[in-house]
Amino acid sequence: MIDDDDMPDRDEGINGYEKIDRYNPELISNLATHYKDVLKLIGEKPEREGLLRTPERMAKAMLYLTQGYDLDAKQILTSALFKEDYSQMVVVKDIEVYSMCEHHMLPFFGKAHIAYIPNGHVVGLSKIPRVVDVFARRLQVQERLTNEIRDCIQETLQPIGVGVVIECRHLCMCMRGVQKQNSVTTTSAFTGGFLHEKTRAEFLNLISAKLS
Repeated sequence: MIDDDDMPDRDEGINGYEKIDRYNPELISNLATHYKDVLKLIGEKPEREGLLRTPERMAKAMLYLTQGYDLDAKQILTSALFKEDYSQMVVVKDIEVYSMCEHHMLPFFGKAHIAYIPNGHVVGLSKIPRVVDVFARRLQVQERLTNEIRDCIQETLQPIGVGVVIECRHLCMCMRGVQKQNSVTTTSAFTGGFLHEKTRAEFLNLISAKLS
């Protein structure tokens, strides 16, 4: 990975899906000041050795984890659209998901399974996980994340249908509140052909199958 000091500002022009781990020094400084105050408020001493650079690290981490606000998911998809006479289901499963719950700003993580039925065009396979990252790297709730991915693919590709299933563990449930470490939340969203039971069942069967 490129060292942070060699990276341009976050607010420079974003080229579709350019990875954003480059920051505006002024923004980092402002965020770090607030994080330093947070450390004081919880009873810590920001001036002790182990915490001297923690506010800056926290600021950079937060900007990285919320970089999806600066990215255009539709542009990512349109950058790799290809005409193709293929009208069967395309499935990309087990896509890693890392996001933060907007209610407590604690992580939730798991896997996304996405399928679409082409309608004259296919998209480069790597673009589907990139779309997941764009929406996941924002403050989220899993339900909205699921719908945003579905809607983006449907509106951009205009396929015969889209299916999205996301399975995640939420640290706001594991570390606080009810403290249920083994609970998994599953959400789903469908359009077009996936609203038909037979097509949806095929999709669910494919994402549950294991490669031999």
